[in-house]
Amino acid sequence: MKCFLHTLFFLCALLAAKAQSQLPASSLPQGTEAQDRFAGEEGPAARFSGVPIPPPAPVRTMAEWEEVQAIVITWDFDYSNILKEIVRYSQSECRVIIITHAPEQVEAYLQFEEIPLSQVTFINANWDSVWIRDYGPWSVYHNDVDSLMIVDWIYDDLSRLFDDQLSGKVAALLGLPLYEATEAPYDWIHAGGNNLQDGMGSLFSSELVLQTNPGKTMEEIAAIAQAYLGITPGRYFTMPVLPYDSIHHLDMHMRFLDEETLLVGQYPEGVADGPQIEGNVAFLHQLTTAFGNPYRIIRIPMPPDVLGRYPDEGGFYRTYTNGIFVNKTYLLPIYEERYDTTALRIYQEQLPGYTIVGIDCDQIVDNFGAIHCVTKLVGVTDPLRIVHPRLRDTENSQTPYRVEAIIQHRSGIANATLYYRTDPEGIYTPVPMALEDEQAARWAAAIPAQPAHTEVQYYIHATAHSGKQQVRPMVAPEGYFRFRVLGPAGSKGPAGPVAGLQVSVYPNPAGEQACLRFTSPQAQQVLIELANQQGQVVWSAAGELPAGAREFVIPVGHLAAGAYHLSVAHSEGRMGRVLVVER
Repeated sequence: MKCFLHTLFFLCALLAAKAQSQLPASSLPQGTEAQDRFAGEEGPAARFSGVPIPPPAPVRTMAEWEEVQAIVITWDFDYSNILKEIVRYSQSECRVIIITHAPEQVEAYLQFEEIPLSQVTFINANWDSVWIRDYGPWSVYHNDVDSLMIVDWIYDDLSRLFDDQLSGKVAALLGLPLYEATEAPYDWIHAGGNNLQDGMGSLFSSELVLQTNPGKTMEEIAAIAQAYLGITPGRYFTMPVLPYDSIHHLDMHMRFLDEETLLVGQYPEGVADGPQIEGNVAFLHQLTTAFGNPYRIIRIPMPPDVLGRYPDEGGFYRTYTNGIFVNKTYLLPIYEERYDTTALRIYQEQLPGYTIVGIDCDQIVDNFGAIHCVTKLVGVTDPLRIVHPRLRDTENSQTPYRVEAIIQHRSGIANATLYYRTDPEGIYTPVPMALEDEQAARWAAAIPAQPAHTEVQYYIHATAHSGKQQVRPMVAPEGYFRFRVLGPAGSKGPAGPVAGLQVSVYPNPAGEQACLRFTSPQAQQVLIELANQQGQVVWSAAGELPAGAREFVIPVGHLAAGAYHLSVAHSEGRMGRVLVVER
């Protein structure tokens, strides 16, 4: 019965919405809530409503995984099953702005679907297409984290005149300045799905950007990107278009997961766009990140359609890279369970702690788009930014692991703390971070050396002078960065029973002294080190440990209160304990 009512309601709402779209703004009921809340429509002659000059330099474009105040969608009843789920799972994370010429019908539809509306705002405006990723607003910040501004350009579908004015309506709603790349020499015809950024001045596009701007060189296009988006000279990278992706937007087969991680689609060998994508991956391997490191490239399968066909056989262009972060939630396009389970596993492994929500996009992907293509994000006005090159797996089990981060807030940073643990069920150990370079806003700390075959999980917390707090990853402490301490080359695994060394420390917390107790089945050489939160060794001892039980006294009475890392290197590896000193 509910299915019948849903269908009946949908048909009525759709007919009402289509009828509503034919009415001028003045035909809306006067004095109603809709008339009070929604601005009237404007004709396509009002295509650009901002200032046709670059924003005040320096600027930086927000990364998608940063904190956002709103997600923006254009409502098309033909795709209501997808759009309603985007609203459902986004409204608990941020404000949802819906652009529609039938706000009352959309509101009634969402209420029927039992979706809360307290975070939903409507903009009453005409539109041409649902693909707001390509024409919607881009969030940029002056001085990295200061003033929030909106940037826009000329939509590469020049026939869609209403779409090209919607960024101005979003900017007006939020009271933000709008800077448009619309007049020479800054006239830039571009598509947002072909504009992938890392939030640090790097930009990737397919060569479609050259095709849509035939009168401009790549250098001229890069100069516009630098002026409007803050792209670093030399870091605008282009790649050949794909033969079977007719829109040639990179977000159909790749995306950034963080500043140094790229998720790239993968076809079976020789299938569809597989050969060109592999060529693009080879190109990516030649590049370095904004930190100067190689990119981490994670592969994810590109699934066939329901008939088992790939795009070169007439199948839909199904993709798992066309999702979006909405603060602590990631919205992922899904299609069939037998393929979706692999994609969900990959995202859960790469984004621990995030809520991964799958939304069925089979209805829309045949038009070369999914969740990323129908959404845009607007950053918060008061960001606390934490940028970090995550630690990679290492064979180093002898020296501390340096953790660096760029941490910024317009009021300045009062303090920052690194938290780490080596037991997935254990508590995190705090390590105060030190401001090493005030101009670069670079903070650093060290995780003590860990024995081989250890997984280290960690996150960063910062507090601004204003009192605002933020963590990175945003889902910490439930989510975290992680790396493994690998065994030396040729190592087959952790130390076996031959080592048999057992270590305990008591009392813990300790006051004036602590006792370190060993039980060893055989004599062996040991090195004992106690390191502070910056990785500096404050006490050590070395010698031969006889078989049996033995205790060492560790003098800690002279040490400042806090957590210390106790490391014991022995003949088969290294083990560690956390020792807390109290005062």
